[in-house]
Amino acid sequence: MTYQVNKLNPKADKLLHTLAYLNLISISQQSDEDEFLKVVKQLRKKASAKVPTMEEITAEVEKVRTKRFKNEVRT
Repeated sequence: MTYQVNKLNPKADKLLHTLAYLNLISISQQSDEDEFLKVVKQLRKKASAKVPTMEEITAEVEKVRTKRFKNEVRT
């Protein structure tokens, strides 16, 4: 079973380490950063450095819409 403990008083460190020394509990460090945010940051680093402008996005959307409309008219 796992519990998350927030220490309110620094003196709790000694008590927790004593319990761990007696093999009553185990202590593991957890990062303050959410795992999801870590993945997002990694993906952003790998992504292209060039972010498309609004004009480029609009042009691509219009190109796809035109192609789709032409296909719908034929069928």
